[in-house]
Amino acid sequence: MPALEGMRILDLTQYEAGPSATQALAWMGADVVKVERPGKGDPGRGGPFVADSAYFLNWNANKRSLALDVGQPEGRELFLELLPRFDAVVENFGPGVIDKLDLGWDVLRTAHPGVIFASVKGFGSFGPYADYKCFDGIAQAASGAFSMTGMPDGPPLLPGATLGDVGTGMQLALAICAAYIQRLRTGVGQRVELSMQEAMTYYLRTRIAMGAKWGEVAAERAGHGRGGVYNLFPTAPFGPNDYVFVMAITEAMFIDLARAIGQPELLEDPRYVDARSRARHGDELYAVVAEWAKQHDKHEAMRILGENGVPASAVLDTQDLFQDPHLLARGFVHQVDHGELGHKPLLGWPARMSDSEVALRAAPHLGEHTEEVLAAELSVDDAALARLREAGVIA
Repeated sequence: MPALEGMRILDLTQYEAGPSATQALAWMGADVVKVERPGKGDPGRGGPFVADSAYFLNWNANKRSLALDVGQPEGRELFLELLPRFDAVVENFGPGVIDKLDLGWDVLRTAHPGVIFASVKGFGSFGPYADYKCFDGIAQAASGAFSMTGMPDGPPLLPGATLGDVGTGMQLALAICAAYIQRLRTGVGQRVELSMQEAMTYYLRTRIAMGAKWGEVAAERAGHGRGGVYNLFPTAPFGPNDYVFVMAITEAMFIDLARAIGQPELLEDPRYVDARSRARHGDELYAVVAEWAKQHDKHEAMRILGENGVPASAVLDTQDLFQDPHLLARGFVHQVDHGELGHKPLLGWPARMSDSEVALRAAPHLGEHTEEVLAAELSVDDAALARLREAGVIA
């Protein structure tokens, strides 16, 4: 049985921060009905950067699509009629949009006192920045993530992972699950709000703790690592991602590293006798390991180090991920039929649960489940569906 079987969600989200949360819940068994504007749908369907909707397909698997215009009075009324049959409403519209639709917290809890109303806002619903628009990069800049990314003597950089969006989404999914469990005990719904700026700071706590002195100073950019054998080493054939990252941070790991690279004499060298000495002679130690690394490609270097107990990884790029033998062996790369696009690879859900399994399904076409949902939930007949289509309320 899927872990969240029985949980039902009306999904008003778009782009990434909200859809990542509802997809996570769908992957654990929740019935997620994505409510989209007829004719256009989630703006991410066209992709903010690509035309083939790969962006949308990666964030909306395992959902159903209901093309319903909640901006029209009749569409809004249908939404409110559906509401009592669902446990949660999730939205991540820009500031003020949900209130303009007259579907805010007070309206929803009046129609369904047990509803969980979950929202993502860039800076939250109150405070000096509350009306500011926000996307992933804005949240990362506002959280401190930019300031810690890049080389120490270079400018701040945009981190590669879209944690401002997805990192917020994962916290939202957790909060929805917590609110759902509380409602099972009390019967009372509640409002859940995530600020993207605040959510992002959660992922910076280690860097803040290790370099900010309780906020008295700004933590420095980490660059390639922390010197010596906590660092990035170039490997053959020296392409843009031909590197291995090594973190030999304990005495035992340094011993394993020296032996793995065929340099046991390093263990007798007074320059490397302990962590403090290795830090003082970090450049010299780096050069020794770098000389070894350049004789291998990144995968071979990772294998040799890993098999000898040294924490290390090849710098995998986004093409490598789909060909990685470990991910393939674990069944993490799925081939999913996306209709006209054919079978496309999707990375799976990382949580593995011994008594809960949900098959990965392709993201829905716009309005694919409109008639199914309205007929099953509200007993809307064919004549009424035809009239609603003609009026542009559904599609």
